[in-house]
Amino acid sequence: MAVKDYLRERFLPHMWCPGCGHGEVLGGLVRAIENLGLSKNEIVMVSGIGCSSRISGYVDFHTLHTIHGRALAFATGVKISRPELKLIVPMGDGDALAIGGNHFIHAARRNLDMTAIVMNNRIYGMTGGQFSPLSGENISATTAPYRTIDRGFDVVELAKAAGATFVARSTTYHVQQMTETIQKAITHKGFSVVEVLTQCPTYFGRKNKIGGAADMITWFKDNTTPIGSKAKQENAALIERGIFVQIAAPEYCEEYQKVVERATKGRK
Repeated sequence: MAVKDYLRERFLPHMWCPGCGHGEVLGGLVRAIENLGLSKNEIVMVSGIGCSSRISGYVDFHTLHTIHGRALAFATGVKISRPELKLIVPMGDGDALAIGGNHFIHAARRNLDMTAIVMNNRIYGMTGGQFSPLSGENISATTAPYRTIDRGFDVVELAKAAGATFVARSTTYHVQQMTETIQKAITHKGFSVVEVLTQCPTYFGRKNKIGGAADMITWFKDNTTPIGSKAKQENAALIERGIFVQIAAPEYCEEYQKVVERATKGRK
């Protein structure tokens, strides 16, 4: 299949703002699936509410567009009932780590075989530019006209601590790395988290005087570095990207099936 075969072309062009990075994430995702040669019937995409969650409207898979923050809960139900399917869950700041934070840590703890893609644009774009759990300190937003004082979550560190068995980070500048990382995440047996730093020029860039989409993408280029690089040793402020965790561990659905077998043994 070609990339276009995985898209609902009748719904394009997309509704995202000019310069939004979510379209780049969509492109990386469908290229990763094309590289894997997956059938559309093998995949279920589950999304919640937010700019990022609109991705489910553009892909020609089985899709569920669910309620805010509960995408992982719905995805868990699908995975338990049909464990042979590939579950992909695109989320934004709030969907993943504000209202959806509890679901995120417990999905990671259980090690369900699914891929969570966290699009981190550090702002709530769909509802008017409020700050999010990923915004960090000293950020201007509609709900922080005098700048934020809240520390932001580190998605990678949170996912690692919660028990995710595949944890990675990329950016919309590093599109080839992003595609390759998503591809590895989908094939990983267990709970995979891919954080993608993505630009929101409409709210985050404009309110924080960073500039337009090109300026924000250049910022990702200049302020990130591969894991363990010499540049990171010299400048601790640089954000590392790459695969942080990739380990084998018992997968939840397989372990649950063992419980079913123990419970039903001798009943025939």
